[in-house]
Amino acid sequence: MRVALGISYNGQAYQGWQSQSSGQTIQDKLERALGKFAAQRVSTVCAGRTDAGVHGIMQVVHFDTPLQRETYSWVRGTNANLPRDIAVQWAVITPESFHCRACASSRRYAYVLYESQIRPSVDQGRVGWTFHTLDLAAMQEAANILLGEHDFTSFRASQCQALSPVKNMLEIAFSKRGSYWRIEFEANAFLHHMIRNIMGCLVEIGKGRKPPQWMTEVLAARDRRAAAPTFSPDGLYFLGPRYDAKWGIPDRAPAYDGLP
Repeated sequence: MRVALGISYNGQAYQGWQSQSSGQTIQDKLERALGKFAAQRVSTVCAGRTDAGVHGIMQVVHFDTPLQRETYSWVRGTNANLPRDIAVQWAVITPESFHCRACASSRRYAYVLYESQIRPSVDQGRVGWTFHTLDLAAMQEAANILLGEHDFTSFRASQCQALSPVKNMLEIAFSKRGSYWRIEFEANAFLHHMIRNIMGCLVEIGKGRKPPQWMTEVLAARDRRAAAPTFSPDGLYFLGPRYDAKWGIPDRAPAYDGLP
């Protein structure tokens, strides 16, 4: 039987998603909790790996198991063994042909940015921060340059393992509530550090240090050195993948609309 789970987590205390020898990753904690509930080793596959400090609203994983359990049992039984900053949101029994990564048509992230002359306190670790006033029109103009299919090498980390730097950016949307910016990204897939590197450029443009058309130069350079420094992971949230409705996977988790 193949089971898919939707996982939410605060990434501050962890070394990213992917399992490491330290055991201090989201995958390590999840698989340990699943193993306790199932009384056997459980190995998971995720829809999109996240870095240290990055949060998840709806990470999707799947695993195979011979155990027959109700979906609510997978949720409650696993959560009983997870730390308080990681929680299973839902469980779905899927066909064995479902693959959480390969079947995803796109992936969505949000970056939450706090604009204030005073650094964040209560939100420390959960928002990025700038003390400059940002120009929305300039950032939107620059973001529009990235829409469509491009070679995103200039926004790719040196350790990225993706087979191709060519990705299709479907949407970059801006909204603001009080001092909080929320920038949502949707693409068929993302490169390692791609959003954080784009955010670095958008903030430079929003501050007025670079014109919007600078984004064209950065993109065309296909050279990481042409872009701004990598922005903080603190405000980055994996909102989740999208799937064809035939798989029965929820489109969003309850916390999706709860970000600033």
